[in-house]
Amino acid sequence: MSQTIPGSGPARQAAANLPGPVPHPEITLYTRLRKSPYFWKSREHGVAAYSVYNHTYHPRHYGDPVSEYWSLLNDVTLWDVGVERQLQISGPQAFDFANMLTPRDLTKCQVGQCKYVFITAPDGGIINDPILLRVAEDKFWLSLADSDVRLWAMGLAHAGGWDVTVEEVDVAPVQIQGPKAKGLMSDLFGPQILDMPYYHLQHHTLNGMDVVVSRTGYTGEIGYEIYLYNATLNAGKLWDTIWEAGQPHDLRVIGPCHIRRIEAGMLAYGCDITLNTNPLEVGYDYDWMVDLDQDADFVGREALRKARTDGIGRLMVGVEIGGDPLGSYNDGSMIEPFPITTHGGVPAGEVTSACHSPRLERNIGLAMVTIAHSRLGTELTIHTPDGERPGTVVQKPFVDPTKATPKD
Repeated sequence: MSQTIPGSGPARQAAANLPGPVPHPEITLYTRLRKSPYFWKSREHGVAAYSVYNHTYHPRHYGDPVSEYWSLLNDVTLWDVGVERQLQISGPQAFDFANMLTPRDLTKCQVGQCKYVFITAPDGGIINDPILLRVAEDKFWLSLADSDVRLWAMGLAHAGGWDVTVEEVDVAPVQIQGPKAKGLMSDLFGPQILDMPYYHLQHHTLNGMDVVVSRTGYTGEIGYEIYLYNATLNAGKLWDTIWEAGQPHDLRVIGPCHIRRIEAGMLAYGCDITLNTNPLEVGYDYDWMVDLDQDADFVGREALRKARTDGIGRLMVGVEIGGDPLGSYNDGSMIEPFPITTHGGVPAGEVTSACHSPRLERNIGLAMVTIAHSRLGTELTIHTPDGERPGTVVQKPFVDPTKATPKD
């Protein structure tokens, strides 16, 4: 299967005297796109590539994604994730409104807890997959993935006459991730920070700045996120405070490590899941995120109930991919999903994220495939821009399937 653009190719380019594609075109820095509160600080560390996430420039890597991967596995890393806009839901009906947005039962989310949630549409499609933080009894933050949930939530609140305030607040997170994260966080906040359970949060003051600290992250490694109040004013001060405290711990600034998140089977919105994906299709390891038996209603409940009764036609699986090493995914090596066929050429799905894992020494990926081809051990053909490769359906996550490391 070809992935070339119709009418393109070397012959056409030569005939038309076209220069051909630039392998790594720049992304323009200008006023129209938003900047993270940490934009200038993270840029000082040599950002080599940006993408656009929530209409905001997002550092993808600093020149060597594989070296960044090893720093994450061996030391401690700092990430500018101010693109995770904080959508605050507050007011007398904040709990009921938040509970209506997601298939998870938020009666199981106490004040001081966090939950990974799906925000679903009436047809069951995934609008977003944020981390939800219950920062107070009637106040929730949605730490957003890359889609416009603010407009969706505002529309629902207005149409339903909900007594809530839906607003983006001046709060921006950074991530502290890696095996040395506990030492750095202990130096910043004191040893009591280490008593915080996985997916819980605490309120702290750091160097005169109010912050929320959560035991969360996008790595499958030991990790924390620090959410800064008044981020527009204090971003530089927080960054410098962390950077100075991190020097004895070999702190390094990196971008989101897609090699590690693929190893962990973590989903990326817009890549692995979209509005056209429902939560039942993303794999057994996410089944607990949909509670169809809870008392409360939620958007998309009937559609998901029907999908569970009728059965789904496709499923996200792990795949091993043969051939030469792929890239790191966030290095421009995977511009489009890789089509999948059976050995007989029958379409069977697509690889949505793929990379070469340095420690596993093999190519791995997440793939949405037809149910008939989702069984472990199923052999498939993966169509990459450089040719066909053998593929095999395997267990995911590829590393630490019980998530013992981040819970340590």
